[in-house]
Amino acid sequence: METLWRNLEQLALLEPDYVSVTYGAGGSTQDRTLGLLARIKQELDIEPLAHLTCAGATTEELGRVVDELGEIGVENILALRGDPPKGQDTFTIADGGLAYASELVSFIRDRGDFCVGAACYPEVHPEAQDAATDLRHLKHKVDCGVDFLLTQLFFDNQAFLDFEARARVAGIDVPIIPGIMPVSNVKQVERFTTMCGASIPEVLSRRLQTIGEDSVEVFWAGVMYASHQCRGLLAPESGAPFGPSRRGAPGIHFYTLNKSPSTRAIFEILRLTRRAL
Repeated sequence: METLWRNLEQLALLEPDYVSVTYGAGGSTQDRTLGLLARIKQELDIEPLAHLTCAGATTEELGRVVDELGEIGVENILALRGDPPKGQDTFTIADGGLAYASELVSFIRDRGDFCVGAACYPEVHPEAQDAATDLRHLKHKVDCGVDFLLTQLFFDNQAFLDFEARARVAGIDVPIIPGIMPVSNVKQVERFTTMCGASIPEVLSRRLQTIGEDSVEVFWAGVMYASHQCRGLLAPESGAPFGPSRRGAPGIHFYTLNKSPSTRAIFEILRLTRRAL
């Protein structure tokens, strides 16, 4: 917790729009989550975005958590179905619980006046039958009351741009915020991409293979690649590093994994680039 808070204090200097906190289901873990959310809002003066999942919880338990979030001043919730428990391949609905994130979105909407976000997968949810089916489910989820979408991590900007274009055609008009995770550990990234169905472009894969297990080189390779990704996503003009974007992304969601150095380095590179232009 001390390490986490130290990283939060360092990231707070960058004045982020929000900081997201993953969900601890049940017992003392949940209490620590609520305490951290309250502390972030009160001591750092940053808006917390609370993750909430359907996993392992009844509607009564979920309702109690939502009410407690409101009581401590949290106004933003990211509604997620949740991953299967460790050691299981499929998601299991809790007795008296919810099956889909769309149901959780509606549940939160009925419970109070919250800003509700949801997740989306630029390279298709690994459990979806196909891209069209995945997009149809996403449209239904948004129609249940989603205010904004955060994408799963990706390393191919064109995959995001193609997904964004298809989402707009399908009638999804809420902000879609791209999620970027700088590479800091090769094996960890390989594990994450396998879990969420994201691809690693050949240019990045070759670079990581070349530098091997050198942690310093991996760090800077991750920072530089993510910086180029962010520039391409934020730039509205054609000819951006990873392809044209019509308007530019509304912002960037960084997956920090409770660490701040990579994100801070990317932020400074982007800020220097903006000044140079």
